[in-house]
Amino acid sequence: MMLRGFLLVLIVPAGANENDPAGQQILLFKEKTKGPIGVMTTSAGAPIEYKDATVTLNSNLIFNEYFMDSLTHLVRERIPERLVHAKAGGAFGYFEVTHDITHICKAKLFSRIGKRTPIAARFSPVVVERGGIDTSRDARGFALKFYTEEGNFDIVGFNTPMYVYKDPLLFSTFVRAQKRNPATNLIDGNMLWDFLTLRPESLHMFLLVFGDRGIPDGYRHMPGFGIHTFEVVNEHGEKSFVRFHFTPNAGIKNLRSEEARKIAAIDPDYATRDLYRAIGNGDFPSWKVSIQVLSLDDVKNAGFDVFDVTRVLPLDDYPLKPVGVFVLNKNAINYFAEIEQLAFSPANLVPGILGGPDKVFEARRLAYRDAQYYRLGANFNRIPVNCPIQVKVLAYNRDGRPPVKDNEKDTPNYYPNSYNGAAAYVDKKRAELIDIYQDDPNNFQQATELYVNEMTKDERSRLVENILYSLGGAAKFLQEKAVKLFSIIHPDLGDRIAEGLASNRTKHYHYDDGYFVY
Repeated sequence: MMLRGFLLVLIVPAGANENDPAGQQILLFKEKTKGPIGVMTTSAGAPIEYKDATVTLNSNLIFNEYFMDSLTHLVRERIPERLVHAKAGGAFGYFEVTHDITHICKAKLFSRIGKRTPIAARFSPVVVERGGIDTSRDARGFALKFYTEEGNFDIVGFNTPMYVYKDPLLFSTFVRAQKRNPATNLIDGNMLWDFLTLRPESLHMFLLVFGDRGIPDGYRHMPGFGIHTFEVVNEHGEKSFVRFHFTPNAGIKNLRSEEARKIAAIDPDYATRDLYRAIGNGDFPSWKVSIQVLSLDDVKNAGFDVFDVTRVLPLDDYPLKPVGVFVLNKNAINYFAEIEQLAFSPANLVPGILGGPDKVFEARRLAYRDAQYYRLGANFNRIPVNCPIQVKVLAYNRDGRPPVKDNEKDTPNYYPNSYNGAAAYVDKKRAELIDIYQDDPNNFQQATELYVNEMTKDERSRLVENILYSLGGAAKFLQEKAVKLFSIIHPDLGDRIAEGLASNRTKHYHYDDGYFVY
């Protein structure tokens, strides 16, 4: 009875509202089709007779092609899950230029005010698995694909303006520390706090994760950041450096822990549903697109590593400059085809945008491409949602796991060749990524500024409470290390956490599908 009641709680709110495109999708399809859309077929196109589709008793199963086709396909319907960012909401729309930045960047998507470029967006909790909840305390992925006339340009960002580590060697360590304990198959706070205390540069971002910004109120109210400092060039080959910011026009809103826990019990797909419903009702979410801009002299004279992804660029020194707006106005017609198969990669760059010279960006160029090969196969860029839709692709890649489309027809399959195959273009103002030296990470000063200057008294109290809920279940030696590190950020923060641990006020809740669900 308890299970039955729980299922009813999930289903009734989703389907009872006549203005809910998410809950009413299947009914809306029925209304617009006015009858069967055609004769059902096998995957090979053969029409299926009624008896074959309705009963197999007392008949030869192997001769029922509908039965054989559907059963053998069913067990092959799942592709490998993303290691991180497995669950997501997404949609499509456009980016529109509102301010001229051609003096900074020659990329054609910025070529004139008013120009629109089609985009795809995918928003995702980092840690939760594909069936997890949307309201976990966790960072969020904020990924955009611009289908430009020069090919696809991807910004694979986050909802935090900084990242966890500076050295990409730590990527596998960080991911595994947040995943399930290999012995117990449970999310283990000892593993997470071991990482955080061994790599204290991570605490800068985790002040946001544990703070009020740790649980966004849906994706429509979530900001985004490119996290890297990108090198860009204008038509003269002159270099500038930018960080991308995306600010929701609906305002930034977040959930408190108790509210998020209640929502998770009723609707684990809260953020995904909210995004789909809003777009379906014509309430199109939009974000302002801005950049921080640095010259080469700014880079040299900054006094710190402006390419360190664990740090932010101070807005007082490098103010935001408006670029445009992006709007999401179209839901996916089929989630798997258009959102699950969306393949983002920092390697997707266009002329005028060279990417980041930091090692994390360099590592992501490899890791994301390799992840798509594993998940989707060598021809993942030929899947429709990943195809460059504004340019004719003339690549020399051939064959491999489908889809291959026309497989480049009868054109030469090697370069260079003497037979009129596609040729490379010459950029007389070609620019190269600058070479940089990166020292060890040290962002305690910025973590202190975040705690002191960007959090109110009440926000700091909730930060301490959220840290205690998580840290209270960790081993004592990890608690002691954490207190020392938080004291470096600010003595008040360290003292309050030490007092909370000592007074045994923490409540130990189980972990479920991500960070610190309590």
